[in-house]
Amino acid sequence: MKTYPFLFVLFFCLISVSLEAQINIKGKLKNQTTNRANDKVDQGIDKGLDAVENGVKDLFKKKKKTDDGEQTEEQTGEQASEVTDSKSVSGTPAFQSYSKFDFVPGEKVIFYDDFTDGNIGDFPVLWNTTGSGEVVTNNLFEGRWFNLTNDRGATVLDQPITLPENYTIEFDVVPQKNPEDGNNVAWSFNVLSTSKPKDIDYGLARPGDAAIRFDFAYTTYYHSYYRDGTPELSGNTDKVRLLADKKYKISVWVQKERIRLYVDESKVFDLPKAMSKNYKFNMVRFDRGTAMFTNFRIATGLPDTRNKLMTEGKLVTYGIYFDVNKDVVKPESYGTLKDIAAVLNEVPDVKVKIFGHTDSDGQDAANLDLSKRRAASVKAELAKSFGVNADRLETDGLGETKPVAPNDTPVNKALNRRVEFIKL
Repeated sequence: MKTYPFLFVLFFCLISVSLEAQINIKGKLKNQTTNRANDKVDQGIDKGLDAVENGVKDLFKKKKKTDDGEQTEEQTGEQASEVTDSKSVSGTPAFQSYSKFDFVPGEKVIFYDDFTDGNIGDFPVLWNTTGSGEVVTNNLFEGRWFNLTNDRGATVLDQPITLPENYTIEFDVVPQKNPEDGNNVAWSFNVLSTSKPKDIDYGLARPGDAAIRFDFAYTTYYHSYYRDGTPELSGNTDKVRLLADKKYKISVWVQKERIRLYVDESKVFDLPKAMSKNYKFNMVRFDRGTAMFTNFRIATGLPDTRNKLMTEGKLVTYGIYFDVNKDVVKPESYGTLKDIAAVLNEVPDVKVKIFGHTDSDGQDAANLDLSKRRAASVKAELAKSFGVNADRLETDGLGETKPVAPNDTPVNKALNRRVEFIKL
């Protein structure tokens, strides 16, 4: 009986620590450009606070019966407004929430930057700006990020890039509040055609000779304009709210005059005549706000899945995604896997072998093991989510042993990180 007062006191102590931890964590997003000693102290504090917070959360879970009588644990309390049925309790998008996600990335990667080249705190070497920015890490999201710190500057690729009729653009973004604008979240992404690719400010408020601009704030807005007399197009949507310090995946799909834009699994815009056929687009640009972004990828050409797999006997895909050093298939792979599964299910007698490949970062043995686990995860997802007979699928991993490009740049490393399907 004497233990009850002690437990009562311990219970309220844990609640107090958890509340303080949550306040500190939410307010702690910052650039990790200080010295390594401070980083390690922060990491130790974060782990300790996370452990306490998770322990207290477990105290507030209750049992809930499912239809088959099995008991599961359910979190009590209201979820944050930005967390919907498409996301798990942890905030990670659920794979099945992407069932209407028809985005399929381009087959050939022509530009990629995850900002692993260069130093933390420096401006990235493959970009140029009229404002300011630096490569950072942060305590909420893995990897390196390009932090745009001047809301009035424009940031573009340092070298002009010739975009074909069909291509895709993808990147992860974390919007940042702008104290000078009432802490509102606002930033823009543009695809331009410009006759002066070295002049970032050419055109001023209407940059380039032709452009489509997507403005992201509490509502998402686009504006398409040209100099050849083509009617201007504009519009907005309230389908998404982009909040500060939350990570989103932006996917852009251009097919001649048509452009589609997705935020995570949601198609926000599908514009059939937004890209003028009278211009060659050759610039991508961030401006009008502050944000952090990474994994910026441009790829061309739609994969001819049926011909590659059934006729040529080999399909190489870059549209199946994993987090760094993880083997769980990310939900934005849904469109690619759905395309592959459709071909496999139409020819039920064909067997294939799935090979995972990595770049050369890390230890050889670890990369080999990772590639094998990734191939197995792809097989499992094809069987579970798309009904492909698992007996038709074999798997293996080759790690870094079969590169298709030197492991010397972010682009080439991205080419080596791939999944291959070989017809048996």
